[in-house]
Amino acid sequence: MIPIAMTIAGSDSGGGAGIQADLKTFSALGVFGTSAITAITAQNTVGVDAVEVLSSEIVAAQIKSVMTDMTVAAAKTGMLANAAIIDAVTRSVKDHQLARLVVDTVMVSKSGHRLLAPEAEAAMRSVLLPAAYVITPNIPEAEVLAGIKIASYEEMKSAALKLCSLGAANVLMKGGHLNGSDSPDLLFDGKDFLEFTAQRVQTNSTHGTGCTLSAAITAYLALGENLAEACRKAKQYLTGALQHAQPIGHGHGPVNHFWASSPHRG
Repeated sequence: MIPIAMTIAGSDSGGGAGIQADLKTFSALGVFGTSAITAITAQNTVGVDAVEVLSSEIVAAQIKSVMTDMTVAAAKTGMLANAAIIDAVTRSVKDHQLARLVVDTVMVSKSGHRLLAPEAEAAMRSVLLPAAYVITPNIPEAEVLAGIKIASYEEMKSAALKLCSLGAANVLMKGGHLNGSDSPDLLFDGKDFLEFTAQRVQTNSTHGTGCTLSAAITAYLALGENLAEACRKAKQYLTGALQHAQPIGHGHGPVNHFWASSPHRG
Protein backbone atom coordinates (compact mmCIF):
# COMPACT_ATOMS: atom_id res chain seq x y z
CA MET A 1 0.00 0.00 0.00
CA ILE A 2 1.31 3.45 -0.88
CA PRO A 3 2.31 5.56 2.16
CA ILE A 4 0.33 8.76 2.77
CA ALA A 5 1.83 12.10 3.76
CA MET A 6 0.28 15.50 4.43
CA THR A 7 1.44 19.05 3.91
CA ILE A 8 -0.07 21.94 5.89
CA ALA A 9 1.11 25.09 4.17
CA GLY A 10 0.36 28.00 1.85
CA SER A 11 -0.35 27.83 -1.87
CA ASP A 12 2.25 29.28 -4.27
CA SER A 13 0.65 30.32 -7.57
CA GLY A 14 4.09 30.17 -9.22
CA GLY A 15 4.36 26.48 -8.36
CA GLY A 16 7.87 26.60 -6.92
CA ALA A 17 7.26 26.54 -3.18
CA GLY A 18 4.55 25.81 -0.63
CA ILE A 19 1.86 23.22 -1.20
CA GLN A 20 2.81 22.83 -4.85
CA ALA A 21 6.47 22.03 -4.11
CA ASP A 22 5.47 19.67 -1.32
CA LEU A 23 3.03 17.66 -3.42
CA LYS A 24 5.51 17.42 -6.30
CA THR A 25 8.13 16.13 -3.88
CA PHE A 26 5.76 13.56 -2.40
CA SER A 27 4.87 12.31 -5.88
CA ALA A 28 8.49 12.20 -7.02
CA LEU A 29 9.40 10.04 -4.04
CA GLY A 30 6.50 7.62 -4.34
CA VAL A 31 4.25 8.89 -1.57
CA PHE A 32 0.56 9.83 -1.85
CA GLY A 33 0.22 13.50 -0.93
CA THR A 34 -2.65 15.19 0.89
CA SER A 35 -2.90 18.83 1.92
CA ALA A 36 -4.40 21.46 4.17
CA ILE A 37 -4.02 24.95 2.73
CA THR A 38 -3.37 27.77 5.22
CA ALA A 39 -3.09 30.71 2.83
CA ILE A 40 -3.34 31.60 -0.84
CA THR A 41 -0.45 33.63 -2.19
CA ALA A 42 -0.15 35.44 -5.49
CA GLN A 43 3.54 35.00 -6.23
CA ASN A 44 6.07 34.11 -8.87
CA THR A 45 9.85 33.76 -9.08
CA VAL A 46 10.30 37.50 -8.53
CA GLY A 47 8.21 38.06 -5.42
CA VAL A 48 4.95 37.83 -3.48
CA ASP A 49 2.24 40.20 -4.73
CA ALA A 50 -0.63 39.34 -2.39
CA VAL A 51 -1.57 36.99 0.45
CA GLU A 52 -5.00 35.83 1.60
CA VAL A 53 -4.83 33.93 4.90
CA LEU A 54 -7.55 31.34 5.51
CA SER A 55 -9.37 30.92 8.80
CA SER A 56 -7.97 28.58 11.44
CA GLU A 57 -11.33 26.76 11.37
CA ILE A 58 -11.07 25.78 7.70
CA VAL A 59 -7.44 24.74 8.19
CA ALA A 60 -8.45 22.45 11.06
CA ALA A 61 -11.39 21.12 9.01
CA GLN A 62 -9.10 20.17 6.13
CA ILE A 63 -6.79 18.28 8.48
CA LYS A 64 -9.73 16.48 10.11
CA SER A 65 -11.22 15.47 6.74
CA VAL A 66 -8.00 13.78 5.71
CA MET A 67 -7.03 12.30 9.06
CA THR A 68 -10.44 10.71 9.74
CA ASP A 69 -10.41 8.93 6.38
CA MET A 70 -6.76 8.08 5.71
CA THR A 71 -3.79 6.84 7.71
CA VAL A 72 -1.25 9.63 7.43
CA ALA A 73 2.21 8.28 8.18
CA ALA A 74 3.94 11.68 8.39
CA ALA A 75 3.07 15.34 7.92
CA LYS A 76 4.83 18.65 7.54
CA THR A 77 4.02 22.29 8.08
CA GLY A 78 5.13 25.26 6.03
CA MET A 79 3.56 28.72 6.02
CA LEU A 80 1.23 28.96 9.02
CA ALA A 81 0.72 32.74 8.87
CA ASN A 82 -0.53 33.51 12.38
CA ALA A 83 -0.93 32.32 15.96
CA ALA A 84 -4.52 31.12 15.48
CA ILE A 85 -3.49 28.72 12.71
CA ILE A 86 -0.48 27.55 14.73
CA ASP A 87 -2.80 26.76 17.66
CA ALA A 88 -5.30 24.97 15.38
CA VAL A 89 -2.62 22.87 13.68
CA THR A 90 -1.03 21.90 16.99
CA ARG A 91 -4.40 20.86 18.43
CA SER A 92 -5.17 18.85 15.31
CA VAL A 93 -1.83 17.05 15.44
CA LYS A 94 -2.48 16.09 19.06
CA ASP A 95 -6.13 15.14 18.48
CA HIS A 96 -5.19 12.79 15.64
CA GLN A 97 -2.10 11.47 17.44
CA LEU A 98 0.28 12.25 14.60
CA ALA A 99 3.73 11.25 15.85
CA ARG A 100 5.86 12.38 12.91
CA LEU A 101 5.40 16.08 12.29
CA VAL A 102 8.12 17.89 10.34
CA VAL A 103 8.01 21.62 11.06
CA ASP A 104 9.55 23.87 8.43
CA THR A 105 9.75 27.12 10.40
CA VAL A 106 8.71 29.38 7.52
CA MET A 107 8.86 33.09 8.35
CA VAL A 108 9.96 34.97 5.23
CA SER A 109 9.77 34.13 1.51
CA LYS A 110 12.83 33.88 -0.73
CA SER A 111 12.02 37.37 -2.03
CA GLY A 112 11.80 38.83 1.48
CA HIS A 113 8.01 38.90 2.01
CA ARG A 114 7.00 38.09 5.59
CA LEU A 115 4.88 34.91 5.75
CA LEU A 116 4.48 34.73 9.54
CA ALA A 117 3.06 37.54 11.64
CA PRO A 118 5.72 38.82 14.10
CA GLU A 119 3.37 38.24 17.03
CA ALA A 120 3.08 34.58 15.98
CA GLU A 121 6.77 33.87 16.56
CA ALA A 122 6.10 33.26 20.26
CA ALA A 123 3.36 30.75 19.40
CA MET A 124 5.69 28.91 17.04
CA ARG A 125 8.32 28.79 19.76
CA SER A 126 6.11 27.76 22.69
CA VAL A 127 3.21 25.86 21.06
CA LEU A 128 4.35 24.28 17.79
CA LEU A 129 7.98 23.35 18.49
CA PRO A 130 7.10 20.99 21.38
CA ALA A 131 4.67 19.16 19.06
CA ALA A 132 7.29 18.63 16.35
CA TYR A 133 9.17 15.43 15.64
CA VAL A 134 11.81 17.49 13.86
CA ILE A 135 12.14 21.16 12.95
CA THR A 136 14.14 22.38 9.94
CA PRO A 137 15.11 26.04 10.44
CA ASN A 138 17.56 27.89 8.24
CA ILE A 139 20.02 30.21 9.96
CA PRO A 140 17.88 33.40 9.92
CA GLU A 141 14.89 31.47 11.30
CA ALA A 142 17.00 29.79 13.97
CA GLU A 143 18.38 33.17 15.02
CA VAL A 144 14.85 34.43 15.64
CA LEU A 145 13.64 31.31 17.44
CA ALA A 146 16.77 30.75 19.54
CA GLY A 147 17.53 34.43 20.10
CA ILE A 148 21.21 34.14 19.17
CA LYS A 149 23.40 35.18 16.24
CA ILE A 150 24.73 32.39 14.03
CA ALA A 151 27.79 32.98 11.87
CA SER A 152 29.67 29.70 12.20
CA TYR A 153 29.26 25.95 12.38
CA GLU A 154 29.83 25.99 16.15
CA GLU A 155 27.10 28.59 16.57
CA MET A 156 24.78 26.30 14.58
CA LYS A 157 25.40 23.69 17.26
CA SER A 158 24.59 26.21 20.01
CA ALA A 159 21.34 27.13 18.28
CA ALA A 160 20.36 23.47 17.94
CA LEU A 161 20.93 22.97 21.66
CA LYS A 162 18.77 26.01 22.45
CA LEU A 163 15.95 24.90 20.15
CA CYS A 164 15.91 21.43 21.69
CA SER A 165 15.66 23.05 25.11
CA LEU A 166 12.48 24.78 23.87
CA GLY A 167 10.85 21.40 23.31
CA ALA A 168 11.74 20.28 19.79
CA ALA A 169 12.53 16.56 19.82
CA ASN A 170 15.01 16.85 16.94
CA VAL A 171 16.54 19.82 15.12
CA LEU A 172 17.91 19.88 11.58
CA MET A 173 19.89 23.10 11.28
CA LYS A 174 20.31 24.11 7.63
CA GLY A 175 23.65 25.78 6.96
CA GLY A 176 23.04 27.09 3.46
CA HIS A 177 23.43 30.70 4.61
CA LEU A 178 27.00 30.12 5.79
CA ASN A 179 29.86 31.07 3.50
CA GLY A 180 31.89 28.35 1.83
CA SER A 181 31.92 25.86 -1.01
CA ASP A 182 29.91 23.30 0.95
CA SER A 183 26.39 23.44 2.34
CA PRO A 184 26.39 21.73 5.77
CA ASP A 185 23.22 20.65 7.58
CA LEU A 186 23.36 19.55 11.21
CA LEU A 187 20.95 17.11 12.87
CA PHE A 188 20.71 17.15 16.67
CA ASP A 189 18.57 14.56 18.46
CA GLY A 190 19.01 15.96 21.95
CA LYS A 191 22.20 13.96 22.54
CA ASP A 192 24.31 13.65 19.41
CA PHE A 193 25.11 15.70 16.32
CA LEU A 194 25.14 14.28 12.81
CA GLU A 195 26.33 16.28 9.81
CA PHE A 196 25.10 16.10 6.22
CA THR A 197 27.26 17.96 3.72
CA ALA A 198 26.94 18.52 0.00
CA GLN A 199 28.84 20.73 -2.39
CA ARG A 200 27.06 24.03 -2.84
CA VAL A 201 25.21 24.19 -6.19
CA GLN A 202 25.72 27.45 -8.05
CA THR A 203 22.26 28.23 -9.41
CA ASN A 204 19.62 30.93 -9.30
CA SER A 205 16.91 28.26 -9.11
CA THR A 206 16.55 28.20 -5.34
CA HIS A 207 12.86 29.04 -4.86
CA GLY A 208 11.23 26.49 -2.57
CA THR A 209 14.38 24.72 -1.40
CA GLY A 210 13.29 24.69 2.24
CA CYS A 211 9.82 23.41 1.34
CA THR A 212 11.31 20.72 -0.87
CA LEU A 213 13.80 19.50 1.75
CA SER A 214 11.22 19.29 4.54
CA ALA A 215 8.74 17.58 2.19
CA ALA A 216 11.38 15.04 1.19
CA ILE A 217 12.14 14.32 4.85
CA THR A 218 8.40 13.84 5.42
CA ALA A 219 8.15 11.50 2.43
CA TYR A 220 11.06 9.36 3.56
CA LEU A 221 9.65 9.16 7.09
CA ALA A 222 6.33 8.02 5.58
CA LEU A 223 8.27 5.39 3.65
CA GLY A 224 9.63 4.02 6.93
CA GLU A 225 13.13 5.51 7.08
CA ASN A 226 14.57 6.58 10.42
CA LEU A 227 15.16 10.30 10.88
CA ALA A 228 18.88 10.33 10.11
CA GLU A 229 18.40 8.35 6.90
CA ALA A 230 15.41 10.48 5.92
CA CYS A 231 17.50 13.63 6.31
CA ARG A 232 20.42 12.14 4.38
CA LYS A 233 18.26 11.00 1.47
CA ALA A 234 16.30 14.26 1.46
CA LYS A 235 19.48 16.29 1.11
CA GLN A 236 20.63 14.08 -1.76
CA TYR A 237 17.26 14.54 -3.45
CA LEU A 238 17.37 18.33 -3.05
CA THR A 239 20.95 18.49 -4.34
CA GLY A 240 19.88 16.65 -7.49
CA ALA A 241 16.85 18.93 -7.87
CA LEU A 242 19.14 21.96 -7.71
CA GLN A 243 21.70 20.50 -10.10
CA HIS A 244 19.05 19.70 -12.72
CA ALA A 245 16.92 22.84 -12.34
CA GLN A 246 15.67 24.52 -15.50
CA PRO A 247 15.56 28.33 -16.00
CA ILE A 248 11.97 29.34 -15.24
CA GLY A 249 10.84 32.92 -14.65
CA HIS A 250 12.83 36.12 -14.19
CA GLY A 251 13.78 35.72 -10.53
CA HIS A 252 14.70 32.83 -8.26
CA GLY A 253 13.37 29.87 -10.25
CA PRO A 254 12.13 26.55 -8.85
CA VAL A 255 14.14 23.38 -8.44
CA ASN A 256 13.44 20.34 -10.65
CA HIS A 257 11.37 18.09 -8.41
CA PHE A 258 11.21 15.30 -10.98
CA TRP A 259 14.89 15.42 -11.92
CA ALA A 260 15.43 11.68 -11.54
CA SER A 261 12.87 10.85 -14.23
CA SER A 262 12.56 14.10 -16.17
CA PRO A 263 13.58 14.44 -19.83
CA HIS A 264 14.51 18.06 -18.97
CA ARG A 265 17.26 17.35 -16.47
CA GLY A 266 19.52 20.22 -17.44
